[in-house]
Amino acid sequence: MDLGLLGRLAVITGASKGIGAGCAERLAAEGCDLVLASRSQAELDTLADRLRAVHGVAVTVEAMDMADSRNVDALAARHSEADILVNNAGAIPGGTLDEIEEERWRAGWELKVHGYINMCRRFYATMCGRRRGVIVNVIGAAGESPDSAYIAGSTGNAALMTFTRALGGTSPDDGIRVVGINPGPILTDRIETLLRGRAHDQFGDAERWRDCLADMPFGRAGRVEEVAALVAFLASDLSGYSTGTIITQDGGMASRRKAF
Repeated sequence: MDLGLLGRLAVITGASKGIGAGCAERLAAEGCDLVLASRSQAELDTLADRLRAVHGVAVTVEAMDMADSRNVDALAARHSEADILVNNAGAIPGGTLDEIEEERWRAGWELKVHGYINMCRRFYATMCGRRRGVIVNVIGAAGESPDSAYIAGSTGNAALMTFTRALGGTSPDDGIRVVGINPGPILTDRIETLLRGRAHDQFGDAERWRDCLADMPFGRAGRVEEVAALVAFLASDLSGYSTGTIITQDGGMASRRKAF
């Protein structure tokens, strides 16, 4: 399926690994030129070199911390012609209310919650001036399936869900679409590390981490490529009537709750 993205410019945050790198790969395959932002210069350079060689697209690397709004301002100023923004940077720490002290809670929110909001604020303004553009916020399923053991992330994701719906509800007035994705557990390096810890605690053997996937839908976690494909579709004109909405991509986990 041709998504019609050839020649468009996409800015992706948290792009050095995991879902962000997967989105970069898929959008490059669709012919998008890219701006890749994260804190890891070396990982960004390696990814950018490969995408240029394999897909023949232009790739600009921006090594910066998106928790600093000054970096957000600079990024938007340098790439004001962006057609697509994919907000993906952020890792809010797990833990219960008594385990996550204020400093760690605030730091997690500065990067993800306020980082997404500031990126939208800056890039929405540039898109508004051209009356076109798409913003895709990769949020997380904990916002709709809250977990007290991930209370900072659940609360932050819920805030970003409401933000995405509110902004996307009126964005057509400016010729812009704003959508969100709530991935469930996606098999990234971070998730594998968590599963190894769980396998060590449960089985006494971290190498049995794949056994922890057995109770998930389809007996597996989601794949980075599946999230990236959805990002690309939502960013395309084939999804041109989608805005102010959030798609849950968790294998049905949010719908499996029992009444009692």
